[in-house]
Amino acid sequence: MTTLADPTTVDVRTTGTDAPAGRFVGRRYVQLVLVLGALSAIGPLTLDTYLPALPQLRADLGATDSQAQLTITGLLVGLGLGQLLIGPLSDAVGRRKPLLVGLTVHGLMSVLCTLAPSITLLALTRTMQGVGGAAVAVVSMAIVRDLFSGVKAAQLLSRLMLVIGVAPVLAPSLGSVLLGFTSWRGIFVLIAVAAVLLFVLALVALPETLPTVRRSSVSVRGALRSYGVLFHDRLFVVMVLVSGLSFATLFAYISGVPFLLQELYGLSPQQFGLTFSANAVGLIVMTQVNPLLVRRVSPVTILLVAVTVSTLASAALVATAITGFGGLVGFLVPLWFIVASAGLSFPNAPAIALNRHGEAAGSAAALLGSAQFVLGGLIAPLVGALADGTGVPMAGVLLGTSALGLVLLLTSRRPLSSVSYR
Repeated sequence: MTTLADPTTVDVRTTGTDAPAGRFVGRRYVQLVLVLGALSAIGPLTLDTYLPALPQLRADLGATDSQAQLTITGLLVGLGLGQLLIGPLSDAVGRRKPLLVGLTVHGLMSVLCTLAPSITLLALTRTMQGVGGAAVAVVSMAIVRDLFSGVKAAQLLSRLMLVIGVAPVLAPSLGSVLLGFTSWRGIFVLIAVAAVLLFVLALVALPETLPTVRRSSVSVRGALRSYGVLFHDRLFVVMVLVSGLSFATLFAYISGVPFLLQELYGLSPQQFGLTFSANAVGLIVMTQVNPLLVRRVSPVTILLVAVTVSTLASAALVATAITGFGGLVGFLVPLWFIVASAGLSFPNAPAIALNRHGEAAGSAAALLGSAQFVLGGLIAPLVGALADGTGVPMAGVLLGTSALGLVLLLTSRRPLSSVSYR
């Protein structure tokens, strides 16, 4: 694979203006998409591939259900808090160093996960594994803003969200296949190998995108100052919350629908897999339609329509869950629209947020990523906590996250309409 540029640095935005889109066109643009897409896959791969192995892991390590769940919680904590630390750091030292160090930490922790003799040590190594993954997540998003803004950023993020949005849906199936010929420890071997391959890919094919003249100082005060500026931008905070709520909607869906479709509606594992894949198709299609839409319609309008559709579909889902109207079909049709609309929300909310803060893209990307994992991690468990054997709790959670996102957008329409994203 040829490199996008000199792998040490690339002269972009040295005057403080956006990098010309012409610098990344044709083959080089496709290569950039492939490299960043591959890097974006490490988070979902780490989080979701081993989910089918939780029962086996619990039995092997003599752990309880709640102790086994700590290995998920630890990873989410590492991913969320790690981004808050690494975002400002990448604004100060550049993108490549945090990325390469993060992949190294991720790979080493993955190896230690395979050797963990107890659930406590596994939870600790998973937390550090999350910190390594956080570097990859925040740097990938910051690179997009280093190179593009507005519509161009939304188009590139649509390609990346294809990976970020679909991978959590497909990764558990990969884990199930792997368990057919290996154990939960073997899954972590695969994750370690993936980290090594991504390290080589980033080293060879990804240039430095943040020139020295645009870097901030390395200090706690500087990091706090960057976050202070971001938190004082009400519109940015709204976009962070909307983005986080969109991911919380998907996480709640993923955590609840496997039990409902198989236990409530009696689908076999094979039938469930096909149904799950059908919803994934909706997400895939929308993420790839979005680059075409943003050429004609502003990301703000697309986002507002997507969240409105999700809210209306969630309300319909609540109604069918309560009344049983339409049976399985009545339950699945609103779900399809909820998941598909997420394919439009995922790329546009971050694009709008990052468009306003190119000078602190690392810190901005960190807040976006942290909100996604924190809100997703807090809200998704509500589906299980409220479970009553019907689809009402999950439908209610989906309606709550979608409606809250819609309220946030509607109350911010005036400032949103005053900003150009082209």
